Amino acid sequence: MTKRIALFLLSAMLMVFTVSAAAQTTTSVKGVCKDEQGKLLVGITVELQNLETGRKISLKTNAHGEYYAMGLVPGTYNFILTAADGKTNLWTLNKAPLKLGEDGNTYDFDLAKEKAEAAKAAGVSPEQQKAIEKAKKDNEKIKGLNALLNQAAQQKKDGKFDDAVATMEQAVAQDQTHDIIFGSLADAYLSAKKYPEAETAYTKALELAPATSKALGNYHSGLALALARQGKTELSMTECDKAAQVDPPQAGQCYFNQGAILTNQGKVDDANQAFDKAIVADPTRAEAYFQKGVNLMGKATLSKDGKMLPAPGTVEAFNKYLEIAPDGKNAPVAKDMLASLGAAVQTSFGTQKKSGKK
Repeated sequence: MTKRIALFLLSAMLMVFTVSAAAQTTTSVKGVCKDEQGKLLVGITVELQNLETGRKISLKTNAHGEYYAMGLVPGTYNFILTAADGKTNLWTLNKAPLKLGEDGNTYDFDLAKEKAEAAKAAGVSPEQQKAIEKAKKDNEKIKGLNALLNQAAQQKKDGKFDDAVATMEQAVAQDQTHDIIFGSLADAYLSAKKYPEAETAYTKALELAPATSKALGNYHSGLALALARQGKTELSMTECDKAAQVDPPQAGQCYFNQGAILTNQGKVDDANQAFDKAIVADPTRAEAYFQKGVNLMGKATLSKDGKMLPAPGTVEAFNKYLEIAPDGKNAPVAKDMLASLGAAVQTSFGTQKKSGKK
């Protein structure tokens, strides 16, 4: 063997030794992840944190729930499993050693077993652990529903009623046990002018609501409006009566809405009955007096000498409006109506002014 060949062989041996030595300075890790039902966890993140160097490595599980990494520095690591949403922590394994070895390191995660062992170590029975897990899931569900409720509220505020409907329909798909979910959906339907759907949703909200719920008045009032929009006058009035029973402050607005809808439908007699109920429920509701007066103007007649004869209660309605809201938006109209009738404007001080000729 020549000197040159000997040197080549020596260099090759040194290279093999160097490569072998380098290969032994790193290691690998692998594993399979399953949820509490034994299903493969696909697309979750497995983060490895080296406690000595602080280096972090993030891995994704494949379609078989597997993760794998190589070229890792041996040492002590924390394993953090995060759901595919990028937020929910599924499991954490602290201070797990990664050692050198030809086969690397294997850390499988079966969450059912992991949590059962953790509960056993903490002195928690299987029944208690199930209750804890259920409470945790319920809290997460409620958190998600609250987010949808807030989103829908903002959409309604922005006038995006169809978007609000879609948001609350998504919420109902997740939960059919809480009245507030159906109540919010009903409000969205009502704003979107989907009255039959609003009627159904309000009815469901009332079925689910506790007898002591403070939302009952809102539900009855909303249902009354949905019914009135469909021409179901008697049923609508009944719902206003129920609103008055469970939440008196709701009654005035409910009856006023009823009267406005009936007026637009040309049912002025029914409308004025609703306005009268609104006045009884809330004697300070100025607009109820004004709208009643306007409806009564249509019942005025003419005397033999051509003078306008107002229907009973017309002058009183307009004067009451002016007493409550002397500077209200309809004050000029109310005064003009009284003038056309040749009636006096009754001020809040008990004096009278002639607003026209008799």
